[in-house]
Amino acid sequence: MDLRARLVRAGVELVAAEGPGGVSLREIARRAGVSHGAPRRYFPTHVELLSAVARQGFADLAAALEAAAPDLRSRAHAYARFARDNRGMYELMFRHDLLRSGRLGLRDASLPLFGALAAELGPVAAGALWANVHGIVQLWLWGSLPLATGETAPAALLDAALDAHLGRAS
Repeated sequence: MDLRARLVRAGVELVAAEGPGGVSLREIARRAGVSHGAPRRYFPTHVELLSAVARQGFADLAAALEAAAPDLRSRAHAYARFARDNRGMYELMFRHDLLRSGRLGLRDASLPLFGALAAELGPVAAGALWANVHGIVQLWLWGSLPLATGETAPAALLDAALDAHLGRAS
């Protein structure tokens, strides 16, 4: 495995262990077994390294969605499982400071996921559904929805949102 890939892998492992706030170039270098200056050859800034790690997260999310059954309900639940099982990565993937920059490559990694949904539903309906599912997942991870609803898992909330968006009675 080349050094760049080792650095990204170390970043992915660090995000899983410490969350995005615990990721530093120095710690990634230590975990990859290289000098603390070595990551700068591939990632001149901390943000560029975080973006490379987040791109791996989008690739993993795409694989999880692809492995799910092709219906929207299955994919929404796969999205929620990915967020639950990869909490630090999920947080990193949707950081606005990383997503805003076109030069860091996250748009190229994230937009195809939305594009597949938009092709199925149209861009406005896809945006509304994704915002709803993402909001449910985020509020669940923060602990707000379990507290407010008394539900022990987000499944019922995801199903209610999907039923509302797809025009099905609850």
